[in-house]
Amino acid sequence: MVNRIIVIGGGASGMMAAIIARRKGSDVILLERNDRVGKKLLTTGNGRCNYTNLNLSINNYHGHNPSFAEEALSEFNVDKTLEFFESLGITPADEDNGKVYPLSFQASSMLDVLRFEMEFQGVQVVTDAFVFEITKKNNFTVKLKDGRLFHSDKVILATGGMAMPVSGSDGTGYSFSRSLGHTVRDTFPGLVQLKLEGNIFKQINGVKFIGRAGIYHKNRLLVDDSGDILFTDYGISGPPILQISRKAIELMNMGHEAELRISIISSKPKDQIKDYLIRRFKNLYMKNMDEALVGMINKKLIIPILKELSIDKNIKVSDISIEQIDCLAGLLTSWSFKIIGNKGWGQAQVTAGGVNTDEIHSNTMESKLVKGLYIIGELLDIDGDCGGFNLQWAWSSAYLAGMNASI
Repeated sequence: MVNRIIVIGGGASGMMAAIIARRKGSDVILLERNDRVGKKLLTTGNGRCNYTNLNLSINNYHGHNPSFAEEALSEFNVDKTLEFFESLGITPADEDNGKVYPLSFQASSMLDVLRFEMEFQGVQVVTDAFVFEITKKNNFTVKLKDGRLFHSDKVILATGGMAMPVSGSDGTGYSFSRSLGHTVRDTFPGLVQLKLEGNIFKQINGVKFIGRAGIYHKNRLLVDDSGDILFTDYGISGPPILQISRKAIELMNMGHEAELRISIISSKPKDQIKDYLIRRFKNLYMKNMDEALVGMINKKLIIPILKELSIDKNIKVSDISIEQIDCLAGLLTSWSFKIIGNKGWGQAQVTAGGVNTDEIHSNTMESKLVKGLYIIGELLDIDGDCGGFNLQWAWSSAYLAGMNASI
């Protein structure tokens, strides 16, 4: 007897699960609430789609129990992902830090080959299908908002989390999971820009530099990362900020203060910067302080930094004390800010938290509570670092679900 499978959600994990299940001989219907599949996929990697990472490790994943992801990531690993997409026509191109993109550097290429493969395999794709209710007696009944009913032996829930709700990921998958008996761990935005306390940000909006950023709690470094950092009118952005944002939000959700420290100059330690400033100021003794820093740091930062240190911009360099130089070197290598919030779901790249993985079989993605129900991708309490790790989790969890739902 042929398995009838309904996949709910036409994002990365949903399309992958549908393809794998259809290849295994199941009848597959994919229900997508938007007028087309893959809407969120088109935005990944700034439109270039960083679809996996050569340096993948379980340490790149987070959640209440990150090790839950190990079986899926081992079963459908990076090599198998590259092989799968090459078989569909995607030539891989790897860049720094192990990031892999299609050689076209177009996310649309990824979507095109997945859509073609679904069509070729005979997956029935139903768009504008807003799921209203999922129930199970002997089999599953999926009811749409417009009243249409679909029946199946198995359901693969792949609706995504809450990040980027404009794409359709608005958290309805959590409601379906709860209605079927599952618990959901608290969700919050991951890989998101941070809002900082202060009134200088409109003045330094747009300043970009290569530096290091770290999250501190009670003077202890919890996580840090380096790369392109961007000051904005609300605070700060850039890949290193997204990478460390999860820890900051986690702290704040527990009622703790989260401190951000930025190294505008991260290539040398404070003592070396101090020695350099002493030599620099000896050569530029005739200049005012605001003039003496031109050419060393972004011009927009000079006045805010001097104000932060209570140094008169018009003071002659020759009148600066060693103590003031020490403070300046300290700020350039470790500028501290209080984190007061984040840019929210609309800007977040991934959802942290989600369906409790204790209730899911890690080797199949099947629910331990509801036979025939599979929950995958961002819906689960697993989230990855920036750099292709979240899409790899989408492919891997979907592969397990597609294979095992077809048995």
